[in-house]
Amino acid sequence: MYRRIGKRALDLVLGVLALVVLSPVMLVTALLIRTKLGAPIFFRQERAGLRGRPFMLFKFRTMTDACDAHGNLLPDPERMTPLGHFLRSTSLDELPGLLNVLMGDMSLIGPRPLLVTYLGRYTSFQNRRHEVKPGVAGYAALFGGDSHDWDAIFRHDVWYVDNYSFWKDIEIMARILLAVIRRDSRPNSYRGDQSSVPEFKRSALSLQVSQYETYHYEAQQPVPLMEREIVNQQ
Repeated sequence: MYRRIGKRALDLVLGVLALVVLSPVMLVTALLIRTKLGAPIFFRQERAGLRGRPFMLFKFRTMTDACDAHGNLLPDPERMTPLGHFLRSTSLDELPGLLNVLMGDMSLIGPRPLLVTYLGRYTSFQNRRHEVKPGVAGYAALFGGDSHDWDAIFRHDVWYVDNYSFWKDIEIMARILLAVIRRDSRPNSYRGDQSSVPEFKRSALSLQVSQYETYHYEAQQPVPLMEREIVNQQ
């Protein structure tokens, strides 16, 4: 029942409530961005949603549009501002994602939405993360030490797909909210974009270890070190 109806109902109830409660914070944040960074206020980017369908993700803008002499955007660290650092460290930049939840593109909890360009790079096991809607926050965010390990991120995502429930979602929300209040960096270490993790690049050998991923996931064991190193070195 929860998987068919309850999860969407929970998203709508809590999403509307969060927007009402946080609207003053969002208004002040928008004014600060407009004053410090100028227009636009929102960062918009196409991401992969349920079953890999693209949708437009909304976040508060955290970087300038500064370019080099050739008109190319400067690297992210050079365009990041003190305001942007604050918004990211407090996760305030993620608040517009509530609009994506109300529009039905995202859920409050789910695998973080990744770039559309990654769709052709997943193994069949990794692609299972798209069996549910992406989330504003996700189970993988609770494992900050794995934030640069795509292998671990995808295993956490698939575990969530197979095991999510009402109480599991409530538990994840509570743990992430508590971490944000404590200014714990773990939930913010995996944000689903290249500002927080390196680009995901699938190697030809990743197909060869897909069967190992599946087997060791089902056994609740990590992928053997040798196979994992082969993939990560590509």
